[in-house]
Amino acid sequence: MAIAVGDRAPDFRLRDQNGVERALQDLQGRPLVLFFYPKDDTPGCTAEACGFRDSHAELQQLGAEVWGVSGDGAASHRRFAERHQLPFPLLVDEGDALRRRFGVPRALLLLPGRVTYVIDGDGMVRLVFNAMLDATAHVAEARRCLQGLRGG
Repeated sequence: MAIAVGDRAPDFRLRDQNGVERALQDLQGRPLVLFFYPKDDTPGCTAEACGFRDSHAELQQLGAEVWGVSGDGAASHRRFAERHQLPFPLLVDEGDALRRRFGVPRALLLLPGRVTYVIDGDGMVRLVFNAMLDATAHVAEARRCLQGLRGG
């Protein structure tokens, strides 16, 4: 079953591209922008990740952390992050276990979907944005949601 706005986000613990363990509970009340993307270094995923990179400082000013998630391995994530100077962690979701826990749908029955979640500091999902073909809209939707959480 897919996670929806108003649901409590499932707790998780995954390693990032550098082997650092990341867990939702470690954010100490800060919001999280968690974006699931299909594959490192594909055109849409690169545009999306670079959009989050370009807005990273602004999203942090809104109090949020940004984490990307795909089923690619740590070595692929490291190359992707280095090549595009991504300032946020890319979580290794082996076997797409976290993707399944969030209920991220597949696109065209084949590709892992592209869905962004904003999770508030209490662990509640405040945004679910699913747009496979409009990779750049994910940043704008996350920003709008975070501004709403801050009352601005």
